[in-house]
Amino acid sequence: MTSHVIRQVRVTPIAFRDPPLLNAAGIHEPWALRAIIEIETASGLVGINETYGDLSMLQALAKASPALNGLSPWALSDMEARVAALVRPAAAASEFLGTHVSLAPGTHVSKTVAKVTSAFEVAMMDLQGQLANAPVVDLLGGASRDRVPFSAYLFYKYATHIDAPSSSGYPVDPWGEALTSAQLVTQAQRMIDAYGFKSIKLKAGALAPDDEAEHLLALAKAFPGTPLRIDPNANWSVETSLRIVEKLRGVLEYYEDPAPGLEGMAAVANASDVPLATNMVVTDFAEFRRNADMGCPVKIVLSDHHYWGGLRATQRLSTLCSTFDLGLSMHSNSHLGISLVAMTHLCASVPLLTYACDTHYPWQDDEVIEGGRLAFDEGSLRVPMGPGLGVTLDREALARLHDNYLSCGIRARDDLGQMKKYDPSFTGVQPRY
Repeated sequence: MTSHVIRQVRVTPIAFRDPPLLNAAGIHEPWALRAIIEIETASGLVGINETYGDLSMLQALAKASPALNGLSPWALSDMEARVAALVRPAAAASEFLGTHVSLAPGTHVSKTVAKVTSAFEVAMMDLQGQLANAPVVDLLGGASRDRVPFSAYLFYKYATHIDAPSSSGYPVDPWGEALTSAQLVTQAQRMIDAYGFKSIKLKAGALAPDDEAEHLLALAKAFPGTPLRIDPNANWSVETSLRIVEKLRGVLEYYEDPAPGLEGMAAVANASDVPLATNMVVTDFAEFRRNADMGCPVKIVLSDHHYWGGLRATQRLSTLCSTFDLGLSMHSNSHLGISLVAMTHLCASVPLLTYACDTHYPWQDDEVIEGGRLAFDEGSLRVPMGPGLGVTLDREALARLHDNYLSCGIRARDDLGQMKKYDPSFTGVQPRY
């Protein structure tokens, strides 16, 4: 019906407060960037999504948006073909190549087509659900589970941002410093008390590896029986990775991206029996094949629908993981509720979900959906069963977060540049240890 064809795509960049979280590449800036997608039909129906908000992504979205005009919300294959024809990865290459260390492929230019495709796909599926009066999970084949488990995601962090003092109106970070075992245990307990998480992940690669190992052992002692993971973001050499995994023998649920590259991961896998997980070296189907050709040194793929090409692409990945007897879970970056809800629909739809998923949600205090922050129940989120994604935009919040974007001065994430404000000698070269 012509009343339901797409007539307009709106992209609104937003910024929300982000704590001074440490990682292998440096430290988070005071503001995280996202973009809110609205796809409107001729009848006035609006489908929404949330995606990356850096300048190169905004440029790619603007370039591709006109291709959706006149399409049916059901024409996902046509949309994908049009996006692929319009958006070329090389177009944004100068924005990233040689500028900073990247922790995840979501920032890499090779993912541009997949990221734009995913951004539009989720919003179109939100429209489809509204038209069919069905939740997105049903459009994906139905729910394999009615709730999705998530993990406590711990970070080393400073107490305050160096360039966002409270006197400027930026609020004091309520989480405080976390650089010691005791501080990490306190952070974990607070997060578990608030959200009910049943597993714990430590973002490592920021401090000396032996210190980080001791901190994980302190977490194991404080939370006996709780599954633990550690993620150095490829900041350790193979030698260091193997030395640390021995210190953590019997403690780790899985070992995420300890060493750089698939070859480095394979060297660790060949000398250790702890399963390796990744969101850095198996990030598309070509890399999946390479992992398979090498005998699958990576045993757990941490997908992310934002850069794998969308919800349906991750379903295809799930089938491949089942075929090759690999585990599957989900990666996260700084995000708000729309991304979290989309992930929840996706995770509910795949029969294979081997481990609790990552989420940065506890580290954010803003929200852009009506009703405010999503509520976890014993570490899990229930799948929204309303039409489409089951959430709607809070227009006042959207305007406020867009004002943040206009005034914050950040247009691309730069953890390395931010860290140089604390330590001018910091290079971010990996592996550091």
